[in-house]
Amino acid sequence: MLTTRTGGFSIGFRQGWTEWFKDLGGMLTFAKGENLGVVDLGGDARPHLSQVVGEGFRVGSVDLQAWQGLISSDADEQKKCLDLNSEYIAECCRQGATNFFAVMLPKDASKPRSENLDILLTTLPQLATILDEHGGKLVIEGWPGAGALCCTPESYRQVLSATPTCIGVNFDPSHMIRMGIDPHRFLNEFADRVYHVHGKDCYIDRDALQEYGWEQPTTSAKSHDFGSAVWRYTIPGYGESNWPLIFQTLATAGYSGAVSIELEDENFNGTESGEKAGIRLGSSILAAS
Repeated sequence: MLTTRTGGFSIGFRQGWTEWFKDLGGMLTFAKGENLGVVDLGGDARPHLSQVVGEGFRVGSVDLQAWQGLISSDADEQKKCLDLNSEYIAECCRQGATNFFAVMLPKDASKPRSENLDILLTTLPQLATILDEHGGKLVIEGWPGAGALCCTPESYRQVLSATPTCIGVNFDPSHMIRMGIDPHRFLNEFADRVYHVHGKDCYIDRDALQEYGWEQPTTSAKSHDFGSAVWRYTIPGYGESNWPLIFQTLATAGYSGAVSIELEDENFNGTESGEKAGIRLGSSILAAS
């Protein structure tokens, strides 16, 4: 199976939302043809895990369910989220999927971030007890939208320092680059808590940055798909990430997980042939890194 040159990490992709991804058999046939051994599943993964694992694939991550309940001020909603995920985590772990992907989105993003953080720090230890019981890990992605927590070193540090080691990071350098955060400095601090990696990059248009800056919307410039007028997500190798350095840092920290392409690139998304080409090219770049 295809692996990275540095670190020897298995390469795969996250299941997307377009029609060909919904044909699980066809998607797995494509993955086999490209020598990719890892698949990340979205939604409720339970109906699909036996087929994915049975055909010899490693499950990079599955989505945690109803994750906004972790940052809800409603105690009943918190309990409902934890009860639902108790059953879900147990079943997924039994079938070989142990990384649970989530974005720390609050139910009410209008609340002060400090209040939402306080709520999260009461629910995550309860989720950690469930994860530890079944051998699972939470992998938090730092997508910086809709009031999400755990996007910056500050907020990741606040959460990871206060929770057990089964609470960790889904490392995606593209989100940090769009915010102006150095992903390599982030890894130097948090590599030992990284349990999954997304192969996605981010291109910064320096001329556009000079023209528009980070903070204000433009008056007339069109935003990129999967981006803004200043930045856009890309496949690995077409942005600013130093993938060999990323993989070397992870290898030094003892990382044994995989790297999964999350395809969000306006040059490839939108057609089956384009999306398959993006995964094919991105995986070849990761393999050479």
